[in-house]
Amino acid sequence: MRRPLTALAAALALAVAGCGGGDDDSSSSTVTATTATTPASTTQASTTPGGCRKVAPPKPRKPGKHPKPSKPLPPGTWSIEIVTNCGSFTIALDPKQSPNASASLVALARDGYFDRTVFHRIVPGFVIQGGDPTATGTGGPGYTTVDRPPGGARYTLGAVAMAKAGNEPRGAAGSQFYVVTGQDAGLPPDYAIVGKVSKGLGAVERIGRLGDASEQPTEPVVIATARAKRG
Repeated sequence: MRRPLTALAAALALAVAGCGGGDDDSSSSTVTATTATTPASTTQASTTPGGCRKVAPPKPRKPGKHPKPSKPLPPGTWSIEIVTNCGSFTIALDPKQSPNASASLVALARDGYFDRTVFHRIVPGFVIQGGDPTATGTGGPGYTTVDRPPGGARYTLGAVAMAKAGNEPRGAAGSQFYVVTGQDAGLPPDYAIVGKVSKGLGAVERIGRLGDASEQPTEPVVIATARAKRG
């Protein structure tokens, strides 16, 4: 079982493991958005100190083994909208730069793989990391893709890239992704860049403040849905 790496500041390596098997847990908690008509007293009672909607974390589940996409995405503009209890954000995918990881993320999103999962790793001023149904940092879809990033790749605010284990090749990816919350993560060009946040960066930054010194979330940050869209 490959395990995640930890380090400090910009030299931190993003890590993930790709083993696992199982199915979605239908008993897991879901997240619903707070509407503008919610009474103020109710809103206060259901809001966390970090400004998110209070939810119970979903039960970890086995990630299952999913078929590896055999073809790149059809031409067009692709995105994934991620709805969390801390707000929503949209990832504009870059299939030209990372065709294999982009196709994988779309396939997994369409399969509901990311629904009722958490951001299991939050490093303030650096990254937020999710995409693991086991919530341990060791889960994956049962396959690996590779999209080698260019040598001059930079991981700046809002960039979305794929996490990998230290013993995997450059550009390897499973299901775990991270969003950069600092101005420049200062990472080496080892991680497949799948896109950038095109909408909802404020929600990303809110989530990015909810981590402690051990890189653990200080409160649950739950992905209710992740929906892939074309056009």
